[in-house]
Amino acid sequence: MSSVKPQILIIEPFYGGSHKQLIDTLVECLNLTNYELFSLPAKKWHWRARTSALFFSQLIPFDHNYKVLFTSSVLSLAELIGVRPDLIACRKIVYFHENQLVYPVREVKTRDCQYGFNEILSCLAADIVLFNSNFNRTSFLDNVQPFLNIPPDFKLKHIREKIENKCEVLYFPIKFHALTNDRRIVDVKLNADANLDQDCLHLIWPHRWEHDKNPDLLVEVLLELSNRQVNFKVTICGESYQEVPEAFEGIREKLGSKLINYGHLSREEYIKSLLAGDIVISTASHEFYGVSMLEATYCGCYPVAPNKLVYPEIYPKPNLYSTTNSLIKMLYNWCRSPEHFRRHRVKFFESFSFDKYSAEHLVPKYLDKMGISSNLRQSES
Repeated sequence: MSSVKPQILIIEPFYGGSHKQLIDTLVECLNLTNYELFSLPAKKWHWRARTSALFFSQLIPFDHNYKVLFTSSVLSLAELIGVRPDLIACRKIVYFHENQLVYPVREVKTRDCQYGFNEILSCLAADIVLFNSNFNRTSFLDNVQPFLNIPPDFKLKHIREKIENKCEVLYFPIKFHALTNDRRIVDVKLNADANLDQDCLHLIWPHRWEHDKNPDLLVEVLLELSNRQVNFKVTICGESYQEVPEAFEGIREKLGSKLINYGHLSREEYIKSLLAGDIVISTASHEFYGVSMLEATYCGCYPVAPNKLVYPEIYPKPNLYSTTNSLIKMLYNWCRSPEHFRRHRVKFFESFSFDKYSAEHLVPKYLDKMGISSNLRQSES
């Protein structure tokens, strides 16, 4: 049995959702003996951000041979390095799935600034800072100085300059082949449906049930479509960590048989719903990438998203809406004329490429950033 110690230390304080998806995708390409993963379940996010550095500092062995430390921005890297200086020699990489400098809060006075300060300190402690989109990187860097202006009796300057050169964009790697290993299934769906005009459109909303995904807007739009008596069906799925959003109360009764799926779905049922869907909708007020939107799009759903946040970076202008009324109008017209919608959808897929978001294209770039030599990578077999 090999006595060689792992060279790669991976830490994920919020091991669920896209955070788990990223780690699982990366470690699939590593030899089992060359990395160690330390994680906590994806719940109580605020406590993970506050205390995970101390927790992991006690868990990570002192007798190690780590060369690379990879973690998400949930971890306060500066705190970890402060109490575990033996890790300072590692190539330290922080990955930002989101950033707290622009996180929408219901009331400004309730914002806990410590999360944002922790992220800034983590960037200063890191060697490489990766963002999952240009929007994420830009919104973070542009708000470093305004955030540092919050303290009332002193000013912090020139911090952005110390961080900016470390910052790079590396899109989140999606394993599209795991959604459907035969792309022809989607092609048949798109081409076969082009001449159908009798059935109703299937709308999909596959997001976390939290206020930053704006479920209130979704409900407003769906009820308006229902009031206008157009035919549609809808799936409302996604992860719900705590309470059901107030906007969803009574939604089953209000939509009746139009609501065909409601609540968290197993991975198998989730993919099945995406393959059966026609339009995937985002109503988000806070989004830096949108894994579920791209997954649904790969499964043949036409993406509709706000003309803000990360979405203009990924989707063409005709897929974006600027107001609630424009979203309602778009969906209303398509629900009234499914055959027109399907012809429009076929044209979208003729020009949209998934390559730059695929794990096949991106994972080697992650491994290069980590400085991982070929002998530490999982051999193809």
